[in-house]
Amino acid sequence: MKRALLLAAGCLLACLAGVDSPAAGFDHAHAPFDRVLKARVRDAAVDYAALKRDPRPLNDYLDALAAVSEEDFNRWPQPERLAFLLNLYNAATLKLIIDHHPVKSIKDIGGFLSGPWKQPVVRLFGETTTLEHVEHGLIRKRYAEPRAHFAMVCAAKGCPPLRAEAYTAARLDEQLNEQGRRFLAQAHKNRVDAAKRIVHLSPIFKWFSEDFEQPV
Repeated sequence: MKRALLLAAGCLLACLAGVDSPAAGFDHAHAPFDRVLKARVRDAAVDYAALKRDPRPLNDYLDALAAVSEEDFNRWPQPERLAFLLNLYNAATLKLIIDHHPVKSIKDIGGFLSGPWKQPVVRLFGETTTLEHVEHGLIRKRYAEPRAHFAMVCAAKGCPPLRAEAYTAARLDEQLNEQGRRFLAQAHKNRVDAAKRIVHLSPIFKWFSEDFEQPV
């Protein structure tokens, strides 16, 4: 009898250990966000009105990101971590805008000294932080990946186009390369004046020049 109870207890513990927490079972395909983007983004333009009318899929996705612990996150391979943060940045930006919709510009959110990117609106690792911290304190600080600038969409006119699909570790290199080509092909941001032999580039390359510089 005692042996049977011990075996039963062992089986129960094994079963409980095999039950994934929301973070442990995190979907690295980012399928929920992918569905949101495919439904609400057309040619880099976002249907904010429709997103505001039905915010639950976006909110549920942000809940799933917020459930991931820092310990779990740090155990992931780098591509999974970077894809997670890029999607978090873009999803939190969409959330910020629909929470204030209708708004003419994202720059109208917040005050003069605490603009939209400094608002405490991003839930991450059990805390609430800012878009600025996700970009500069995490993505730029921890990952030597200049192409991330083509993927983070701040919703301002000078930003790169929003991709109509989520970033995933499996395709991250391909996606970032394509984002770079799309951004560089936008003539109102980057162009070559062949007659004057002048290259006009987006201010992004000036603001974050150190990210794009290669050591000699």
